[in-house]
Amino acid sequence: MLKERIDIENIDGQLFEIKIIEPDDSKPASFTHYLHNHKNGVSQFYKKGALSYVTEILKKEYPKTEITNKVAEDALQYLLFDLNKNIPFPAPKNPKFKFIDLFAGIGGFRLALQNLKGKCVYTSEWDKYSQKTYKTNFGEIPFGDITKPEIKNYIPDNFDVLCAGFPCQAFSIAGRRGGFKDTRGTLFFEVAKIIKDKKPKAIFLENVKGLRNHDKGKTLATILNVLRNDLDYYVPEPKILNAKDFGVPQNRERIFIVGFRKDLGINEFEYPKPIEKKKVLDDILEEQEVSVKYYLSTTYVQTLKNHRKRHESKGNGFGYEIIPNDGTANAVVCGGMGRERNLVNDNRLTNFKPITNIKGKVNREGIRKMTPREWARLQGFPDKFKIIVSDAQAYKQFGNSVAVPAIQATAEKIIEKLSFK
Repeated sequence: MLKERIDIENIDGQLFEIKIIEPDDSKPASFTHYLHNHKNGVSQFYKKGALSYVTEILKKEYPKTEITNKVAEDALQYLLFDLNKNIPFPAPKNPKFKFIDLFAGIGGFRLALQNLKGKCVYTSEWDKYSQKTYKTNFGEIPFGDITKPEIKNYIPDNFDVLCAGFPCQAFSIAGRRGGFKDTRGTLFFEVAKIIKDKKPKAIFLENVKGLRNHDKGKTLATILNVLRNDLDYYVPEPKILNAKDFGVPQNRERIFIVGFRKDLGINEFEYPKPIEKKKVLDDILEEQEVSVKYYLSTTYVQTLKNHRKRHESKGNGFGYEIIPNDGTANAVVCGGMGRERNLVNDNRLTNFKPITNIKGKVNREGIRKMTPREWARLQGFPDKFKIIVSDAQAYKQFGNSVAVPAIQATAEKIIEKLSFK
């Protein structure tokens, strides 16, 4: 059971306690979305859910009082104050465009587009821990499972850009016709359906590099056919961009797909070029001594060395890797060897007493894992981005995230093309 808390004054100066019983409970999400969109005409899409939520809260707070629709309406209007005062990343005061954030994770797309004066008017993310991080940093609880019609029904009209880092899936179809119907049952189909229904001016999709060759290229070919022909968007050839070319020392290649509604008359697009100034690992490492819990045990270090030796004897290069301070990190990922392939040498440790259960002693070679904050920096998240989950969840969340600078550089090119249509 997931329990959240948002401190908001009610009409008697008390606090509302927002409890999400299930990740797909849309009332808390619609409540926070309503509060954040009451000035831009989008709040109508969230008002019904917000009123229902406020009514539930008031009935619990005042069980002996009749809570009419007018009372709930008055309470909701009272709550329309500036929520941005306690949010690390508030929406821009004078936004230039509107966008929605699908498969939002912890908000990498949102952070990038807000930096370009964009206003996020809808967010969807089903993972409850990511929802928690997202709410803490942006003040909104994302809606849940986008495959459910009742969740899609909250998506407003007339937004400008659709952003989605959707998971890669194969299309199991007969005949391989590659059309809109062939994608049913996949998460791309959910994105395509939203594009078909809402017709945003531009779309911005991100996926793993392997999408290009996934299912012998048929998956990407189907996606492009749907976007170009079924949905009538101008979609230039997708491009693989590397995060290390945009201001973070991480070798992370991802495929970007950009599209524009054909009636806008946009028929050319150039992806951003790499920036000249490159960063190295030392630019993102912690300045102070880190906790002993990030240092590997002698037993674990030896296990990694043995593991590498076995692979090398077979002609493989697989194994742990210590990144030099003047080097570039490998891609951070949510599981597997992600942390072991991004070890660092840090000899500043002064307290070698373990604070976790480890086999052996703390190694004296200075070998440690990167901290969650260092992973955040590798993905381009600023230090004021709050990490409020366990280390295990934080590694997963940043590993699953987009690299913010690469997203922002591409989004800037999109907004330039719209300029603003």
